[in-house]
Amino acid sequence: MKRIGWIWIAAMLMLAVPAEAKLELRNPCADGMVLQQKSLATVFGIADPGAQVEVTPSWDGAVYRCLADKDGLWEVKVATPAAGYTPYWIQVSNGAETLMISDVLIGEVWLASGQSNMEMPVGGFDNCPVEGYLDVVMAAPARDRIRMFCMPKLQSYKPEIQAPGEWLKADPNTIAQMSAAGYFFARKLNEVLDVPVGIVACAYGGARVESWLPEEVLRSYGTEDLTRERMEKMIHYHRPFLMYNAMMHPVMGYTIKGFIWYQGCSNVGFAEQFVGRMGDMVRIFREGFGDTEGVLPFYQVEIAPYVYDARRSDDESQAALLREAQHACDGMIPNLVTVVTNDLVYPYEKNNIHPSQKRQVGERLAALALNRDYGFSGVKCYSPSAVEVYRENGRAGEICVRLADAEKSLNRTSGIETLEVRAADGAWVPVSNVRFSGDVMRISCPDVPEPAEVRYGWGDFKPGNLAGRYGLPLAPFWLKIDK
Repeated sequence: MKRIGWIWIAAMLMLAVPAEAKLELRNPCADGMVLQQKSLATVFGIADPGAQVEVTPSWDGAVYRCLADKDGLWEVKVATPAAGYTPYWIQVSNGAETLMISDVLIGEVWLASGQSNMEMPVGGFDNCPVEGYLDVVMAAPARDRIRMFCMPKLQSYKPEIQAPGEWLKADPNTIAQMSAAGYFFARKLNEVLDVPVGIVACAYGGARVESWLPEEVLRSYGTEDLTRERMEKMIHYHRPFLMYNAMMHPVMGYTIKGFIWYQGCSNVGFAEQFVGRMGDMVRIFREGFGDTEGVLPFYQVEIAPYVYDARRSDDESQAALLREAQHACDGMIPNLVTVVTNDLVYPYEKNNIHPSQKRQVGERLAALALNRDYGFSGVKCYSPSAVEVYRENGRAGEICVRLADAEKSLNRTSGIETLEVRAADGAWVPVSNVRFSGDVMRISCPDVPEPAEVRYGWGDFKPGNLAGRYGLPLAPFWLKIDK
């Protein structure tokens, strides 16, 4: 009788703690991850609704507790130490099961997203190599210096909460799989900061801005046909909101330092919508990663020079208008800066939308981060840009273009490419020689005695060769003199 009583009690205890109690981690929380240093970094996952979850990191032994919500989602914010190369572990338990996250590094974490030029790996695409591939993959292994969580390309009609993918540690066997722009960005940050750098790579070739916006936001525009029937007939990489659901939504909440973004080619032809929709997307991304004040840095890359439509003249270039819209984002979206890339193509790449010079793209993005977010004022990060055009009294036939961030010097006064002027309703005439007065570029052209407009690098594929004192290229522009 006594023995039967003990058996009964044991059976009741087993029923009280289910043998199959659910406990999962949500990516990017996984072995090999990088957590943002000196922050309250998110660790999250899935458990039974109402279950208590305890999270214990090895760096301080503190115990963080939370309850899973009605959907089984749980998250805690763990206080992280200063960055370093010492690997840690994190223990996660619900009382019935214990999970261990091993080889955790503390460093700097950025999210890299967009379309194919961000997706493009160091190993390149077919007929689209990345310049310097062998030098990159044969460099010393950097397994604890650069790590990248690589999200596969996915679509979903509902917001997902679990992201497949894995953390890759940089070495000759893995670097070829990593986003090239993301890798070069991380490599430069690591070289300067000497801390681990983690990149959450989440890009889908050909995606439009609308692909990365939630369905409810797109419906609020009233201009999108979001029926499933229509969307299934679309080319897959142009479908709206499906990439947001499947690729961005699952990783939202992971603690990051900021965003790097390379996208826009698939929005060529829709420049008038671009700034507003980018503004919505940046706001939603920031809120999704815990930034309600709009302060997380967002650095985007100009679309690549490429013959988007050979039927159109430079005057009709939709790509040039899209670049103009990208730069308009700089002044309208807080803490957003656009990297200029009109010099990073070779002549033979005019029909290649994936130019090979990705190292420079990543490093220009890194210059922005190092200057603006890490306090390295000596790292110059802004391209010169034209802000005003005017004519001075007494100087007939001369146009004055005032430049910002030129540091009183551009790199050449002769041999200039893709600089043009024209009279009202006249033909465009190339200008190869200019002179400078401080930050003013003075342009005269004997063939255009009464110039009314000036442009530079304006067209689908119009690479220029003007750059500022620190080697950063002049941004494309088209300016008219106000009468």
